[in-house]
Amino acid sequence: MQIVRSSAVETSWAACQPLDCARGDITLFTFLESFVYSRMPKKYSKERIKVPRFNEESGFYTTPERSKIMGKIRGKNTKPELAFRKALWAAGYRYRIDYKKLIGKPDIALKKYKTVIFIDGEFWHGHNWEERKHKIKSNREFWIPKIERNIQRDVEVNEALEKMGYTVFRFWETEVKKDLERCLQQVLKVLNEHHAND
Repeated sequence: MQIVRSSAVETSWAACQPLDCARGDITLFTFLESFVYSRMPKKYSKERIKVPRFNEESGFYTTPERSKIMGKIRGKNTKPELAFRKALWAAGYRYRIDYKKLIGKPDIALKKYKTVIFIDGEFWHGHNWEERKHKIKSNREFWIPKIERNIQRDVEVNEALEKMGYTVFRFWETEVKKDLERCLQQVLKVLNEHHAND
Protein backbone atom coordinates (compact mmCIF):
# COMPACT_ATOMS: atom_id res chain seq x y z
CA MET A 1 0.00 0.00 0.00
CA GLN A 2 1.24 3.42 -0.92
CA ILE A 3 -0.03 6.81 0.20
CA VAL A 4 0.67 9.96 -1.73
CA ARG A 5 -0.20 13.06 0.21
CA SER A 6 0.40 16.68 -0.70
CA SER A 7 1.49 17.48 2.84
CA ALA A 8 3.85 14.51 3.05
CA VAL A 9 7.07 14.87 4.93
CA GLU A 10 10.07 14.05 2.77
CA THR A 11 11.74 10.77 3.64
CA SER A 12 13.98 8.28 1.92
CA TRP A 13 12.66 5.04 0.45
CA ALA A 14 15.31 3.10 2.35
CA ALA A 15 13.81 4.23 5.62
CA CYS A 16 10.27 3.14 4.68
CA GLN A 17 10.27 -0.63 4.36
CA PRO A 18 7.05 -2.65 3.95
CA LEU A 19 7.21 -3.59 7.65
CA ASP A 20 5.83 -0.14 8.42
CA CYS A 21 2.58 -1.06 6.69
CA ALA A 22 2.58 -4.54 8.17
CA ARG A 23 2.53 -2.97 11.63
CA GLY A 24 -0.42 -0.84 10.62
CA ASP A 25 1.49 2.41 10.48
CA ILE A 26 0.67 5.06 7.90
CA THR A 27 3.84 6.04 6.12
CA LEU A 28 3.51 9.30 4.21
CA PHE A 29 5.84 9.71 1.30
CA THR A 30 6.48 12.39 -1.24
CA PHE A 31 5.36 11.30 -4.69
CA LEU A 32 8.73 10.68 -6.29
CA GLU A 33 10.32 8.99 -3.28
CA SER A 34 7.47 6.58 -2.61
CA PHE A 35 5.60 5.58 -5.68
CA VAL A 36 8.31 5.58 -8.31
CA TYR A 37 10.81 3.61 -6.27
CA SER A 38 8.32 1.10 -4.88
CA ARG A 39 6.14 0.38 -7.90
CA MET A 40 8.32 0.73 -10.97
CA PRO A 41 11.91 0.87 -12.22
CA LYS A 42 13.24 4.40 -12.17
CA LYS A 43 14.09 4.25 -15.88
CA TYR A 44 10.37 4.24 -16.72
CA SER A 45 9.52 7.43 -14.85
CA LYS A 46 9.58 9.79 -17.83
CA GLU A 47 9.51 8.21 -21.27
CA ARG A 48 6.02 6.97 -22.15
CA ILE A 49 5.95 3.22 -22.76
CA LYS A 50 4.36 2.11 -26.03
CA VAL A 51 2.15 -0.97 -25.95
CA PRO A 52 1.74 -2.94 -29.20
CA ARG A 53 -1.69 -4.09 -30.36
CA PHE A 54 -2.58 -7.61 -29.33
CA ASN A 55 -3.53 -9.28 -32.60
CA GLU A 56 -2.23 -11.92 -34.98
CA GLU A 57 -0.95 -9.28 -37.39
CA SER A 58 1.42 -8.16 -34.64
CA GLY A 59 2.49 -11.74 -34.01
CA PHE A 60 0.52 -12.33 -30.79
CA TYR A 61 -1.61 -15.43 -30.24
CA THR A 62 -3.69 -16.88 -27.43
CA THR A 63 -5.73 -20.02 -26.87
CA PRO A 64 -9.54 -19.97 -26.50
CA GLU A 65 -9.11 -21.32 -22.98
CA ARG A 66 -6.73 -18.54 -21.95
CA SER A 67 -8.95 -15.94 -23.60
CA LYS A 68 -11.93 -17.23 -21.61
CA ILE A 69 -9.99 -17.06 -18.34
CA MET A 70 -8.76 -13.51 -18.99
CA GLY A 71 -12.28 -12.45 -19.94
CA LYS A 72 -13.55 -13.43 -16.49
CA ILE A 73 -11.17 -11.09 -14.69
CA ARG A 74 -13.18 -8.20 -13.28
CA GLY A 75 -12.02 -4.65 -13.86
CA LYS A 76 -14.31 -3.20 -11.21
CA ASN A 77 -16.62 -4.33 -8.42
CA THR A 78 -14.14 -7.00 -7.39
CA LYS A 79 -14.69 -8.79 -4.08
CA PRO A 80 -11.96 -6.76 -2.31
CA GLU A 81 -13.51 -3.52 -3.60
CA LEU A 82 -16.98 -4.53 -2.46
CA ALA A 83 -15.67 -5.55 0.97
CA PHE A 84 -13.79 -2.26 1.41
CA ARG A 85 -16.77 -0.18 0.31
CA LYS A 86 -19.08 -2.02 2.69
CA ALA A 87 -16.69 -1.46 5.60
CA LEU A 88 -16.23 2.23 4.75
CA TRP A 89 -19.99 2.72 4.50
CA ALA A 90 -20.48 1.01 7.86
CA ALA A 91 -17.94 3.44 9.34
CA GLY A 92 -20.24 6.29 8.34
CA TYR A 93 -18.47 7.62 5.26
CA ARG A 94 -20.20 8.17 1.92
CA TYR A 95 -18.35 8.03 -1.36
CA ARG A 96 -18.53 7.70 -5.12
CA ILE A 97 -17.30 4.64 -7.00
CA ASP A 98 -15.29 4.59 -10.25
CA TYR A 99 -15.43 8.37 -10.15
CA LYS A 100 -15.04 9.50 -13.76
CA LYS A 101 -14.61 13.18 -12.91
CA LEU A 102 -11.16 12.49 -11.47
CA ILE A 103 -8.16 11.26 -13.41
CA GLY A 104 -7.66 7.52 -13.09
CA LYS A 105 -11.33 6.96 -12.13
CA PRO A 106 -10.59 6.06 -8.49
CA ASP A 107 -12.30 2.93 -7.20
CA ILE A 108 -13.52 4.97 -4.23
CA ALA A 109 -13.61 8.77 -4.07
CA LEU A 110 -14.46 10.87 -1.03
CA LYS A 111 -14.49 14.28 -2.60
CA LYS A 112 -15.47 16.07 0.60
CA TYR A 113 -12.31 14.76 2.26
CA LYS A 114 -10.08 15.09 -0.81
CA THR A 115 -9.27 11.38 -0.52
CA VAL A 116 -9.29 8.62 -3.12
CA ILE A 117 -8.69 4.89 -2.85
CA PHE A 118 -7.46 2.44 -5.47
CA ILE A 119 -7.57 -1.32 -4.91
CA ASP A 120 -5.15 -2.72 -7.47
CA GLY A 121 -5.03 -6.20 -8.92
CA GLU A 122 -1.58 -7.74 -8.60
CA PHE A 123 -1.27 -8.86 -12.21
CA TRP A 124 -2.52 -5.77 -13.99
CA HIS A 125 -0.67 -3.28 -11.78
CA GLY A 126 2.63 -5.13 -11.53
CA HIS A 127 3.00 -6.35 -7.97
CA ASN A 128 6.60 -7.50 -7.39
CA TRP A 129 7.10 -6.72 -11.05
CA GLU A 130 10.87 -7.04 -11.27
CA GLU A 131 10.52 -10.60 -10.04
CA ARG A 132 7.30 -11.55 -11.81
CA LYS A 133 8.04 -10.28 -15.29
CA HIS A 134 10.71 -12.93 -15.77
CA LYS A 135 8.03 -15.60 -15.27
CA ILE A 136 5.95 -14.48 -18.25
CA LYS A 137 6.40 -17.16 -20.90
CA SER A 138 4.10 -16.29 -23.79
CA ASN A 139 3.56 -13.04 -25.71
CA ARG A 140 6.25 -11.33 -23.63
CA GLU A 141 6.63 -8.52 -26.20
CA PHE A 142 3.05 -7.53 -25.44
CA TRP A 143 2.59 -8.25 -21.74
CA ILE A 144 5.78 -6.68 -20.44
CA PRO A 145 5.18 -3.23 -21.98
CA LYS A 146 1.45 -3.56 -21.20
CA ILE A 147 2.01 -4.01 -17.46
CA GLU A 148 4.87 -1.51 -17.33
CA ARG A 149 2.65 1.08 -19.01
CA ASN A 150 -0.02 0.36 -16.38
CA ILE A 151 2.56 0.94 -13.64
CA GLN A 152 3.69 4.12 -15.34
CA ARG A 153 0.10 5.33 -15.66
CA ASP A 154 -0.46 4.73 -11.94
CA VAL A 155 2.45 7.05 -11.26
CA GLU A 156 1.03 9.71 -13.56
CA VAL A 157 -2.39 9.44 -11.93
CA ASN A 158 -0.94 9.74 -8.44
CA GLU A 159 1.08 12.78 -9.42
CA ALA A 160 -1.93 14.52 -10.96
CA LEU A 161 -4.17 13.80 -7.98
CA GLU A 162 -1.50 14.95 -5.56
CA LYS A 163 -1.25 18.26 -7.41
CA MET A 164 -5.02 18.60 -6.96
CA GLY A 165 -4.55 18.24 -3.20
CA TYR A 166 -5.83 14.67 -2.86
CA THR A 167 -4.64 12.02 -0.46
CA VAL A 168 -4.19 8.84 -2.49
CA PHE A 169 -4.37 5.36 -1.01
CA ARG A 170 -3.33 2.31 -3.03
CA PHE A 171 -3.89 -1.17 -1.69
CA TRP A 172 -3.22 -4.50 -3.35
CA GLU A 173 -6.25 -6.77 -3.59
CA THR A 174 -4.48 -9.40 -1.48
CA GLU A 175 -3.88 -6.82 1.26
CA VAL A 176 -7.60 -6.14 1.50
CA LYS A 177 -8.43 -9.84 1.40
CA LYS A 178 -5.96 -10.73 4.15
CA ASP A 179 -6.36 -7.73 6.46
CA LEU A 180 -9.29 -5.52 5.57
CA GLU A 181 -9.43 -3.97 9.04
CA ARG A 182 -5.84 -2.74 8.92
CA CYS A 183 -6.35 -1.19 5.49
CA LEU A 184 -9.59 0.41 6.59
CA GLN A 185 -8.06 1.89 9.74
CA GLN A 186 -5.30 3.52 7.71
CA VAL A 187 -7.92 5.30 5.62
CA LEU A 188 -10.12 6.15 8.59
CA LYS A 189 -7.21 7.79 10.40
CA VAL A 190 -6.83 10.30 7.57
CA LEU A 191 -10.58 10.79 7.12
CA ASN A 192 -11.07 11.38 10.84
CA GLU A 193 -8.31 13.99 10.77
CA HIS A 194 -10.12 15.79 7.95
CA HIS A 195 -13.40 15.50 9.85
CA ALA A 196 -11.86 16.94 13.01
CA ASN A 197 -10.53 19.94 11.07
CA ASP A 198 -13.88 20.77 9.45
